[in-house]
Amino acid sequence: MAANGTQAGHAHALLRRAIVRCELLPGQRISEQAVAARYGFGRAATRAALARLDQEGLVVRVPRQGTVVAPVTMRDVHELFQTRRLLEPAAMAEAAGAHDVERLVPLEAACRQARFAPGDRDGAEVFLAANTRFHVAVVELTGNRRLAKLVEGLLVDLERMFQLGLQLRDRNDEMYHEHHELLAALRAGDRDRTRTVATAQIDAAQQMVTDALLASPELLGTNVAPLGEVGA
Repeated sequence: MAANGTQAGHAHALLRRAIVRCELLPGQRISEQAVAARYGFGRAATRAALARLDQEGLVVRVPRQGTVVAPVTMRDVHELFQTRRLLEPAAMAEAAGAHDVERLVPLEAACRQARFAPGDRDGAEVFLAANTRFHVAVVELTGNRRLAKLVEGLLVDLERMFQLGLQLRDRNDEMYHEHHELLAALRAGDRDRTRTVATAQIDAAQQMVTDALLASPELLGTNVAPLGEVGA
């Protein structure tokens, strides 16, 4: 049982990473048999991994098609960024002037050093991890752990959308300036400026994702259409 559980956990981690990195595209069919054969997982472990991904909203079961990667819709984009816009700027404004703001410096530097070219999924993955650590650390300056967890969860949910956007557009310089401006506002204890900068960052990220979806109409919509089968 423990071995099966470990294998199911490994299968879940591998498939989740492939979906988040957009190696498995929205709408792509995932064959239980093909996944088991390709990665060497047992059918039970594969089934358990897909059931967990279904609970997380990363795959959906479609009649007569089986399991497919969940689509990304404009409603998803709107809801996630709207929630982020309601939470993050206010939280960051609360953190402005915190006594330990300098602990953000190495985290901001890690983001700056994680440059990557559009289409480099590995590089984008490294940057997004550093970016999440930076944003969560800013909110942690408020001392509100629950708020930091909420922001972290939103950024994790947005990672697949960020990957889609960053495949098509080079935002390295823009994101460096965004983080630099945010850190300056936090150091200055300027709550209004912090809120303004944080909001502008969220707006720019949403525009990037929206542009990527509009440029890839096959990925957009509420209907699921198979784009090919995993393992094929």
